[in-house]
Amino acid sequence: MACHRAVPDGVIVSVRLTPKAAQDSLDGIGRLADGAEVAIARVRALPADGAANKALIAVLAKALKVPKSAVAIVSGAGSRLKKLKIVGDAPTLAGDIDRWRRVS
Repeated sequence: MACHRAVPDGVIVSVRLTPKAAQDSLDGIGRLADGAEVAIARVRALPADGAANKALIAVLAKALKVPKSAVAIVSGAGSRLKKLKIVGDAPTLAGDIDRWRRVS
């Protein structure tokens, strides 16, 4: 199962976020223990006052070349596992996500 799915006005992406990392980065696509695919993201921000979520939005917006206003957390705001909606052309966004390096 892919880490993303198309919706009428964009895509929903599943992400596993690691806060307090050495750098902000998008480290490809990995698998959870249950086999579900997730995008792997790391941010320097602390998971307090929404700072890590804001940093994640910035990382995804930059990677997908969309404005930050086009990225929103739809579930998991207080969790490492999140679902984010990216507004835009679904086939283009899905293709960009599929090109992220796959990791084990």
